[in-house]
Formats: sequence, C-alpha cells, structure tokens
Amino acid sequence: MSKLPVISGIECVKALEKAGFYFKRQEGSHMILRRDNPFAQTTVPDHKVIDRGTLKSILRKANLTVEEFIKYLY
Repeated sequence: MSKLPVISGIECVKALEKAGFYFKRQEGSHMILRRDNPFAQTTVPDHKVIDRGTLKSILRKANLTVEEFIKYLY
C-alpha cells in the first residue's frame, strides 16, 4: 500500500474531479463534492495541508484506493 501524500484541499479537489466528482456546494471552508454514477459524496476541507486521517476518510467516502487517488493526483 502506498503512503498517503501530503496535499492541500485544492489539490485534493482537482484529483477528485479527475475521478468523476463535481463541486456541489461549499459551507464555510468545507467543499462538498459529488459523483452520480456510482453515487458517492465527500467533504474536503479548504486547508493548506489535509491531515492524513482526514484524507483517508475522504478516500473511503469516495470509494477510492490510495493508488487510484495518486494516479489522479499526478
């Protein structure tokens, strides 16, 4: 299993958009992204650095593995 990268919220959103997610809305500093098919919704904080536990939770809600996410990231 690959290590989780240290990234910002904006970088995370860009990678998730490549995975088929789209920006739904924003509440404060949290961006809500959604994918319709297969349905998944996740919340990404607009922080300079996302904690590893938070990123792991985002990937779990998005039904993505770390390897898939890294592929979309770069």
